[in-house]
Amino acid sequence: MSTIMTKDGIEIYYKAGGVGPTVVLSHGWPLNADSWDIQMQHLACNGYRVIAYDRRGHGRSSDSWSDNNMDTFADDLASLIDTLDLQQVSLIGFSMGGGDVARYIGRHGTGRLSKAALISAVPPLMLKTESNPVGTPIAVFDEMREKLRFDRSLAYQDISTSFFGANRSGSSATKGMQDAFWLLGMQSSSKSTFDCVKAFSETDFTEDLKKFDLPTLIVHGDDDQIVPIAAAGLASAKIINTARLEIYQGAPHGLTHTHADRLNADLLSFLQS
Repeated sequence: MSTIMTKDGIEIYYKAGGVGPTVVLSHGWPLNADSWDIQMQHLACNGYRVIAYDRRGHGRSSDSWSDNNMDTFADDLASLIDTLDLQQVSLIGFSMGGGDVARYIGRHGTGRLSKAALISAVPPLMLKTESNPVGTPIAVFDEMREKLRFDRSLAYQDISTSFFGANRSGSSATKGMQDAFWLLGMQSSSKSTFDCVKAFSETDFTEDLKKFDLPTLIVHGDDDQIVPIAAAGLASAKIINTARLEIYQGAPHGLTHTHADRLNADLLSFLQS
């Protein structure tokens, strides 16, 4: 198993495939690197070295009882990039993974990067506040935490429905997608994923996004029920001067699967541009 060790003794698992310019993929909550398999295979078969890793407390990486916050996750990503001595990296984040990307750039800069992509990503801020009235009320995240305390397995099953838009007429979501979401979620640490609800919902990435000085692709579905586009993709595109925004009409949060062919083509075109 391929791993790197962080400064505080956490093993971060990663997998790699392909040969060529490097692409690093950061996954969403409560998933792991395997959630990127469709994109990883496509890009690796089209001339790229693709690396996907498990966030601490997720999948095959070490559990972490504390420090489950965006600063730590960004520093873990930096440890991976530095340890493997990666250069000219295209850094792609999905959902909470977009927060990893944003905070990495905010804390570590773009010296080792060439491009970035935010897919259904949480930045700049999910939470509804006075200055962010289009955000999601805290009560929604409190309810999510309560469900995770009571029955984590059922919580993941319930979330998978809106995650892939299976509750919408004409949805392309499948039972397999939902089952895989549940399976990957159950492989994660209960403490880490519980803490991550606060991390991905209450962290303000606005100042991080202002430091993006490289070509950036933003992809978001306009029927995202998990990370609504108004407070996320649309807002990020206004902050990042170098951003190109692609809106997928009718697409849900989990468009890495429901709209995989279109996303694969858009990512490959972006990387080749």
